[in-house]
Amino acid sequence: MSITNRLKEYLETSGVSYTHCTHRLAYTAQGVAAAQHVKGREMAKTVILRTADKFLMAVLPALHKVDITALESALPYDHVTLATESDFAVLFPDCEVGAMAPFGNLYGLPVFVDTELTRDSEIVFNAGTHTDTIRMTYADFDRLVQPTVLSLTHQLAPA
Repeated sequence: MSITNRLKEYLETSGVSYTHCTHRLAYTAQGVAAAQHVKGREMAKTVILRTADKFLMAVLPALHKVDITALESALPYDHVTLATESDFAVLFPDCEVGAMAPFGNLYGLPVFVDTELTRDSEIVFNAGTHTDTIRMTYADFDRLVQPTVLSLTHQLAPA
C-alpha cells in the first residue's frame, strides 16, 4: 500500500504542492520522525478521541501528548476519552490502523489541531501507512482541513 488514493486525489485536485516520502517501518510518531530525520515538533501525529456519541480527530506534534482535561474544558463534548484502535479501525478503511493522515474532513470527523503544530511552516504526517509520509505547508493543511486550533496537549518528557 502507498499513500491513500483518497488523500492523493484530494491534494492534487486542490492544487496542493506536497512531497511523498517512504521510510523504514515505524509505528509511533516519534519513530517516524526519526526515520524521516524530521524534528518532532514538525511531525504531526493523529489521535482519535471518542465522546459519548461521536469520534473526533486531534492533531499534535509527535513530542506531545493529548491533555484530556484541557480538551474536556475546551470542547463542547462530554466524556472525551482516547479511542482504541479497535474503536476507530472501521472509520479509516483505506488506511493501516494507526497510520491515518490528519484529514478528518475526508472521513466526516471534526479536526482539532494543537497550537504548537501551527508554529512551523511545514508539517509531516503519516499518509495512510506505516512507511509513507507527506510533507506540506501548514498553511495548505489549514486551508484544506479548516481545523479548530486549541491548546490541547502537553510536551512529553525527553527520553
